[in-house]
Amino acid sequence: MLPVGPLMIEHRLIERMIEVMKRRLDQWEREGKADTSFIETAVDFIRTYADRCHHGKEEDILFRDLVNKPISKDHKRVVEELMADHRKGRDLTGKLVEANDAYRNGDDKAVFTIFDCVKSLVEFYPKHIEKEDRHFFIPVMEYFSSEEKEAMLEEEYAFDRELIHEVYRTYVKKAEEGLARIGEKSGTK
Repeated sequence: MLPVGPLMIEHRLIERMIEVMKRRLDQWEREGKADTSFIETAVDFIRTYADRCHHGKEEDILFRDLVNKPISKDHKRVVEELMADHRKGRDLTGKLVEANDAYRNGDDKAVFTIFDCVKSLVEFYPKHIEKEDRHFFIPVMEYFSSEEKEAMLEEEYAFDRELIHEVYRTYVKKAEEGLARIGEKSGTK
C-alpha cells in the first residue's frame, strides 16, 4: 500500500461525517435551532480525527518529507494550498465552538453563526478532499523510492498507535485541571 492509501481511506470517513453534518444543518435551518450536543460531537471528530489524526499525518509525515524533495512548482503550490486549507478548517472549527458556546449560554442569534460555520465546513471538506485524492496524492508518490514509501507508511501506523494515547492523556489532564478548579472554589485540594 502507498503511504497515501490510509489517508484516502480516512477521507471516506470524513466524507461520511460531513454528510451527516450537512443533513443536520438542513434540519436545523428548517427548525431555526441547532443541536449543541451534536455540534460538540462533530467538533470532536473534526479536531481529533480530521485534523489531529489525518492532517497530522499529512503535515508531519507526507508534507515534511516532500519539502526535502525537488518537487515541481505546481506541487509546492498545492502543498501551500493544502496547509492553508488545514488552517482554514481549524479557524472554522474554532468559530463553530465559540458560536456553540454562545448559543448554549442563551445567545439565540449565535445560531446563525453556527449555520454559517457548518455550511462552510460542509462546502470546504469535499473540495479539499478532492484536491488531495484526485490531483495530489498519487502524483507526489513518484518523488519517493519504494523504501521511502514503506518507511512513511510505517511512520503513519506508529503515528496512529500513539494518537490514542495522546488523546486520552489530554482528556485526563483536562479532567484533572477541572478537579483542581473545583478544589480551588471550595477551598480544598
